Amino acid sequence: MTTPTGYLVVLQQGDNVLQELEQLTRQEAIPSASITGLGFVHPTFGFWNAATKTYDPRALRDTELVSLTGSIAWQDNKPALHLHGVVADKEFKITGGHILALEVGTGSVEIMIIRHPDRLVREIDSKTGAAVLQIPNR
Repeated sequence: MTTPTGYLVVLQQGDNVLQELEQLTRQEAIPSASITGLGFVHPTFGFWNAATKTYDPRALRDTELVSLTGSIAWQDNKPALHLHGVVADKEFKITGGHILALEVGTGSVEIMIIRHPDRLVREIDSKTGAAVLQIPNR
């Protein structure tokens, strides 16, 4: 659904959140955006390992997405999502970090996308090996 500032997306059980966001970004030609969301998910988090320049993954099941925040930009002419999240399990234990994968669990996930007018890109930083958002000079 479109809103005055962007989009509201409601995803259902089994949906691949990253895939759906990438598809919407291509379909709507979103130049860049900010993302917030919540819902029920099966996340895979990654912690950046500076020595290997890769993410060390940790997958969880049946959690509540307390907070999702991030951005949409472009890298190599493809959507480049940068998402972080915080989830809670049934014991109310909190886990969070960089999101590598995100599947909708029991229920749904609601995501607000605030569209920005300028196309932003990510480029690999030669020192860190991480994809860094580039801010254009005005």
